Amino acid sequence: MALLAAALTLLSGTNAHMIMKTPSPYGAASLNNSPLDPSGSDFPCKQRGGVYDPPPSKNVMPIGVDQTLSFTGSAVHGGGSCQISLSKDLKPTKSSKWMVIHSIEGGCPAKAEGNLGNDPNGSGAATFKYKVPSGIDPGEYTLAWTWFNKIGNREMYMNCAPITVTGGTGKRDIMDDDTFNTTANDASDEIFKREADFPEMFKANLGDGCTTPDSKDVKFPQPGASVELGGDAANLAPPTGSCSSGSSAGAASGAASGAASGSAPGAASGAASGAASGGASPIVSISAIPPTPTAAAASSVASAPASVMSAAPAASAPAPAAAASSGTSSASGSAPPSSGSASSGGSAGMPSMACTSPGAVVCSADGMKFGICQGSSAIMQPVAQGTSCVGGKIGFAKRSAKFGRFYRS
Repeated sequence: MALLAAALTLLSGTNAHMIMKTPSPYGAASLNNSPLDPSGSDFPCKQRGGVYDPPPSKNVMPIGVDQTLSFTGSAVHGGGSCQISLSKDLKPTKSSKWMVIHSIEGGCPAKAEGNLGNDPNGSGAATFKYKVPSGIDPGEYTLAWTWFNKIGNREMYMNCAPITVTGGTGKRDIMDDDTFNTTANDASDEIFKREADFPEMFKANLGDGCTTPDSKDVKFPQPGASVELGGDAANLAPPTGSCSSGSSAGAASGAASGAASGSAPGAASGAASGAASGGASPIVSISAIPPTPTAAAASSVASAPASVMSAAPAASAPAPAAAASSGTSSASGSAPPSSGSASSGGSAGMPSMACTSPGAVVCSADGMKFGICQGSSAIMQPVAQGTSCVGGKIGFAKRSAKFGRFYRS
């Protein structure tokens, strides 16, 4: 009886599927609430007449500032998993490149047993916060919300919106003698700026051989650096079939970290772990289920507190993987050490250094390398030419007696 009731509830909500409310979507007058065609013929953005008609109000998004994802409708199909992606194409086509900036695994667009009623204008779904990271240059973009429902037919939903990305509000402290310092967050921003790299949008249920699991929240193979656990970690499951791994869109750091390989067993129920990809990999991801490695891109895992949204991906290698209760992780055949001074056991040949303050900038003794503390160690990498890392801060080097220790040739 319970299954029958759930089925009837789902059927009653077929006319109340979800539409993205904010940001304001393209072609609102012609946008309906149905999923993409199972053949993928209307991918991307639900191709139709008037698909790219501009909305009445402009979506302006300063870098690093919270934005709101909200919905209209009530047929949430038990939730599912969603992604927010950007394309530089203002009228995207099937060949457009998409960059994932935020993933929500489970509980999107709502955490529910079935639907929230049968009101196409319903407003009871959840709202989510996300940011445009500093790895994205200011300019005009198309934003896409994609959703893979948990219960019902295996479907993919997609709405698109035009957005204008403006400069962020990051600040730098100016020291004596015009030497600049940066905080840990600013250092993370610098990593993004130097090696901006985002995974491709995940696609499934479009007749391409990749299918999301039924009655489970799909665990994205490559969720990106900013990941939110919206549902229950124990209910996550990877897709099946011939699925794209969501390999990184850029190639700035591929040579340094593309060699990272292997997968790690998931942590026990309630734990969270991060998925890192072959490019400038994310250091925080929320999941209790390991991603499925593919020939296109392998992954490794890094421990992190639940409900964390990362804004600090490692520039050229994934963060060291912590041992999970059911096993240990590996990258390039061995796991990086988590204790002791700088060592050569870091990912893709990069040294690691022990640390005690997650999120803090860690400097090498000679000031030539830095890393972001994750767990109990940091992957160390060279500072930019003309700068030095001293006392947990990165500053411009100057050839002077006062700041002699900052200088490096």
